[in-house]
Amino acid sequence: MSKNQKGFTLVESLLVLSIFMIISSITAFTLQPQHFVLEDKAFISQLRSDLLYSQQYAISHQHEVSILIQPDQYRYYVLANTDRPPILERNYSTNIYLIEGTLPLYFKFLPDGNVNKVGTFFIQTKKKNYRVIFLIGMGRFYVTEQ
Repeated sequence: MSKNQKGFTLVESLLVLSIFMIISSITAFTLQPQHFVLEDKAFISQLRSDLLYSQQYAISHQHEVSILIQPDQYRYYVLANTDRPPILERNYSTNIYLIEGTLPLYFKFLPDGNVNKVGTFFIQTKKKNYRVIFLIGMGRFYVTEQ
């Protein structure tokens, strides 16, 4: 065998692979917190869309639409009638907690689009806290970060 062979030894290859694994694992750990931020944004956006959909459904069908939030099961429902299946059933992450405030976690959109009760409820996540506020008249609501 000649001494001038091209290639890498097993030790050199293992050293390069171990350095690569260390760098890739550091990258994976730095992306972990972003997961919670994206999960929060996705939930807030989905909840806002579902509430707007519920309000529009109540207006277009001219009857009450109930919102039932079950925080212990990490789920909420949109119901047109209590004796029929829900219009919408949504599960959410166990990292998100919905907490009753001045508005109970069961309220209705009336046929004119207004809510039957006004007030706030809270959303707690691993990174941030939010407040969902329903205003008097016109059924308007918004989500603010605390």
